[in-house]
Amino acid sequence: MFVANLAAHTLVHIHLSATWLLQAEPTVGFDPISLWRQMGILAKIVVVILFIMSGWSIGVMIDRAMAFSAARKQSRAFAPAVAGALRDGKIDEAIKVAERNKKSHLAKVVTAGLMEFRAHEESGEIPGEKIEASKRALERTEAIVHAELKRGLGGLATIGSTAPFVGLFGTVVGILNAFREIASSKTTGLGAVAGGISEALVTTAIGLFVAIPAVMMFNYLTGRVEAFDVEMDNSSSELIDYFLKRRGVMRRP
Repeated sequence: MFVANLAAHTLVHIHLSATWLLQAEPTVGFDPISLWRQMGILAKIVVVILFIMSGWSIGVMIDRAMAFSAARKQSRAFAPAVAGALRDGKIDEAIKVAERNKKSHLAKVVTAGLMEFRAHEESGEIPGEKIEASKRALERTEAIVHAELKRGLGGLATIGSTAPFVGLFGTVVGILNAFREIASSKTTGLGAVAGGISEALVTTAIGLFVAIPAVMMFNYLTGRVEAFDVEMDNSSSELIDYFLKRRGVMRRP
C-alpha cells in the first residue's frame, strides 16, 4: 500500500514538473509569419536580399526563355524561305525575308552578310575583297548576336554561386543569436535556442532554394546559346559558299 501511494505521488510530481517545464519554454511557431517575426534584423535583411536575388533570376529565366523560343520559332520559318530565295538568286528577296524575322538569330547574321555582299557588288569592287568584306560582316554580327543571347546569364551565374554564401551568413547570425539567448536566459532548454536555430535553418534553406534553380537554368541556357552559336557558324559558312558559287557563275563567259 505504501509502495503504491509512493508510486502515485511520484507520477503526479513528474507530471506537474513536466507541465511546468513545458509552460516555461516559450512556444515557437514554424509557419512563415511566425518565423519572420522571430527573426532578428540581420536575418530579415538576408532574407530580403535573397528574395530580391530570386526575383531577378526568375526575371532573367523568363526573359531568356521567351527570347530563345522566339528565335527558334522564327529561325525555323526563316531558313527554308531564305534558302529558296537564294537558290533563285534573289538577294533582295532574301533580305526582305530576313527583315521579317528580326528575332531570329540566323536572320540577323544572314542579313548582315547579304547586305554587305550586295553593297560591294553594286560598287564593282574586286570579287575577292567582296567575299572577305562579307565574311567580316558575318563575324561581327555573330559576336553581337552572341552577346545579346547571353544577356543576363552572367548575373544568373553570380546569383547561383553567391546565394548559398548569403544564406550561410544568415546561418551564422542565427547561431550567434541562439548563443546570445542561452547566455541571457541562463538556460540551455529548447525554447532558449529555438528562435536562433530556426532563423539559421530558414536562411540556409532560402539560400539553397535561390541558388539551385539559378545554377541549373544557367547551365541549360548556356547550352542553348552554344547551340545557337553552332547554327550561326553553319549559316555563315553556307552563305560564304553561296557567295563563292555566285562569283564562279558570274565569271563564266
